[in-house]
Amino acid sequence: MTAPSATKFKVADLSVAIYPTTSAMAHAAAQAAAAQLSQAISERGEAAAILATGNSQIDFLKALVDGQGRSWNLDWSKITLFHMDEYLGLPETHSASFRLYMQEKVEKLLRPKAFHYIAGDALEPIRECDRYSNLLANRPIDLCCLGIGENGHLAFNDPPVADFDDLRLVKIVRLEESCRMQQVGEGHFPNLEAVPQYALTLTIPALCSARKMLAIVPEKRKAQAVANTLLGLIDRQCPATYLRTQRHCELFLDADSSSLLPDTAIAAWT
Repeated sequence: MTAPSATKFKVADLSVAIYPTTSAMAHAAAQAAAAQLSQAISERGEAAAILATGNSQIDFLKALVDGQGRSWNLDWSKITLFHMDEYLGLPETHSASFRLYMQEKVEKLLRPKAFHYIAGDALEPIRECDRYSNLLANRPIDLCCLGIGENGHLAFNDPPVADFDDLRLVKIVRLEESCRMQQVGEGHFPNLEAVPQYALTLTIPALCSARKMLAIVPEKRKAQAVANTLLGLIDRQCPATYLRTQRHCELFLDADSSSLLPDTAIAAWT
């Protein structure tokens, strides 16, 4: 498949590409992810990546899976995977569990060397943060594929708890109400009261430590967050603005998610 042409530009240090359709965006992001993993395997004999969950990542992950054996032939037995967050106290059998999401959409289909999961229901969650931090610290991360939340969060680093200089790799956070409402809106919980109030999350420095970052952000509901990310001040009120300082990051958008970007701004950037 040849992806339709994209409008490409840079905003500060951040590379941005707008694709006309979600499927074209997903394929282009999957192609970039496969290339980064292939390069790491070629250089070191193995690779490691952090993946995101959420409805916005489904098309990208499907494109990554579908491209295996057709567009790329990655040796997944040489790839170790991580994910970036999990609800505190939620069992992995719950339909909204990010572990279950990754098992069904990635691990069972691609069979990587290992998939290290955050145990949100661990009896000692602080120790679980330390355990997962040690796993991350003990190997180079070649790729981080992430989204942007409706409130501008990265992983579960919502505005009240986002820290661009965090010394931790994994921490426990209280989720902002707008973030919890996003989970309801995406159909993972029946109402706000059912959404856990706390989660374990990789910190922003942990995400940005990857050699390559791909921010994959489709859908109309993300349009305001995208506009804030590219046009607003770089501060914790919209954590995703920090991506503008990351020259190793590429932001993938579709027509819907980029719809609130002024034509004059795009013209100036291009």
